[in-house]
Amino acid sequence: MRVLFTTTPEKTIFMSMVPLAWALRTAGHEVRFASQPKFADTITQAGLTAVPVGRDSDLFRVARTTPELLEEARAGLHSPWDVAQDPSKAVWEPMRTGYWDAVEEGHKPENFPMVASLVEFARQWKPDLVVWDPLTYAGPIAAKACGAAHARLLFGVDVFGVAREHFLRLKEQQPQAERSDPLADWLGGYARKYGGEYTEDMASGHFTIDQFPRSLQLEAEGLHYERMRYVPYNGAAVVPGWLWKKPAKPRVALTMGMSATDLFSGYTFGLQDVLDSLADLDIEVVATVADSARAALREVPDNARLVPYVALHALAPTCDAVIHHAGPGTLATVARHGVPQLSLPYSFDEPLFASALTAYGAGLHIEPEATSGGAVRAQVLRLLGEPRFRAGAEKLRDEFAALPSPNELVPRIGDLTARHKGGG
Repeated sequence: MRVLFTTTPEKTIFMSMVPLAWALRTAGHEVRFASQPKFADTITQAGLTAVPVGRDSDLFRVARTTPELLEEARAGLHSPWDVAQDPSKAVWEPMRTGYWDAVEEGHKPENFPMVASLVEFARQWKPDLVVWDPLTYAGPIAAKACGAAHARLLFGVDVFGVAREHFLRLKEQQPQAERSDPLADWLGGYARKYGGEYTEDMASGHFTIDQFPRSLQLEAEGLHYERMRYVPYNGAAVVPGWLWKKPAKPRVALTMGMSATDLFSGYTFGLQDVLDSLADLDIEVVATVADSARAALREVPDNARLVPYVALHALAPTCDAVIHHAGPGTLATVARHGVPQLSLPYSFDEPLFASALTAYGAGLHIEPEATSGGAVRAQVLRLLGEPRFRAGAEKLRDEFAALPSPNELVPRIGDLTARHKGGG
């Protein structure tokens, strides 16, 4: 079986796709990973075969070049996806406008640089399956053009599938002449360009691969989901000597992920305030802090170790609690080790994950406007002092462990590929 993975050049999304690509390759399948030319080194560093397609662009960063755009990006879910957080927002006109904005301002400029070249490669290489993340619609366009089966691989909460389900329901309630569908119109234009017609699988995949247990996830009723255990890939990783042995004191990690400084120009809380609030506790704080953020600190407390980077899958098992932003990869990596979590969410689906984690009993969260050193200190003391959070975290760990590994899912993927290949 030939499998073509594709994503826009966003490192955190790519990392969530790597373990399945490895699993397919080690099972004997041919695997290629297509993205913009500048991303080839990131792909090959993961031991995968890169296919540079199209031209380079940097929409994610361009969209955060002013304080106003940055604040908008930090404001959580926007229409049409905000319906996943608040079903009362399932209203036709706002959702239709939301889809128009998403297509015109996001999907088109994100995907246009890759589409033609990706289709050309797919038609030449003839993959049996195309695997794409929910933002890379160049994937289903290429699959439609070459007759391949295709699957969405989720990197977080399926706000896309849930929003689409609401939209299609509302669409059916409108007069025939008013049932405009910006996403279908855009994808349908490409389908016709390459000799086909729009089918709804272009929006949501023939099937969807989900790396989270149902307890943390939202689902669209009409979609086919296959669950897979999350396996962390953090890029190049080295285990430093201080991580070789168990810490003498309770260890609390603080990490806000790569996106905080790569995409959002810093943290949404006072780092010095948080470190100071934990300074008198009999714990060891390990904070992964970008050099730019560390330079702004007045001082580093005696109980804190600041490092620019350490692989979270190596750090998390040594911790008694982890403070983070509820980014999907961070949350899932910590959850795999049964460690209580304190979430400080600030963007996209992070508030949904943070709330779900708290409701589950595996952690706590603080809303952005309420985040302060004192609030973090109080919640950390609860996580360390109340055994129920460790029990909840261990229960969640067991749920993650019960999901099929990427390797175990490969035969099922083969069956689904055979079922859907060439089926439109």
